[in-house]
Amino acid sequence: MSWIPFKIGQPKKQIVSKTVERDFEREYDKLQKLEDQTKKLHKDMKKSTEADLAMSKAAVKISADLLSNPLCEQDQAFLESMTALDTAMRRMDAFNQEKVNQIQKTVIDPLKKYSGVFPSLNMAVKRREQALQDYKRLQSKVEKYEEKEKTGPVMVKLHQAREELRPVREDFEGKNKQLLDEMPKFYHSRIDYFQPSFEALIRAQVVYFTEMYNIFSDLTDQIDQAGLTDEQRERETEAKLSELRALSIVADD
Repeated sequence: MSWIPFKIGQPKKQIVSKTVERDFEREYDKLQKLEDQTKKLHKDMKKSTEADLAMSKAAVKISADLLSNPLCEQDQAFLESMTALDTAMRRMDAFNQEKVNQIQKTVIDPLKKYSGVFPSLNMAVKRREQALQDYKRLQSKVEKYEEKEKTGPVMVKLHQAREELRPVREDFEGKNKQLLDEMPKFYHSRIDYFQPSFEALIRAQVVYFTEMYNIFSDLTDQIDQAGLTDEQRERETEAKLSELRALSIVADD
């Protein structure tokens, strides 16, 4: 959101002190940045959960493809390993969906609701700005009559202008005071509002990764019967690949 004051003729009398205007701009600038950061965080959280779901769905697809591999029809040990993998991936996907649902309710939805407050704030600032311009316009009008020769008609118009100015000035001062009082309160309330959401996010992640540890520990116990290290498995794979390359049907011409 942005705030651009209207350009009009300025009255000679300074109706809003530089200190007040500076305080107002400082507080409003903080809220502008808060709005931008909230929107960005909401967008990033949505992208994160969408990526999480895509990852677990892809893992389930891969395990299903492996399970349907023709090797499973011929090798019982391979079938058992792929069945264990498929079961683990489906459990992971289920827990991931549960985690994403929790994050949606406790983080993403509150972020969206918080972002929905800013349009009303922007409108209040615009109304304050419009009231200020009306105030300046009528103050200039009063000053114009004050500078004229004090004839009867001029004094009547001056009186009318001052009467017209009074409620407009009160309206601006009321709007200005309300915003100066409430903008800092709104800004400082962000911590109390978001803290429960971020705590819920941490808890959801802790529960999920604890379950992932259990799932993959169980999977390791089921398929890692040989107890080989990663280096030993790599050497074994290279040896099998060398045997395949030695076959005449794959030999280089």
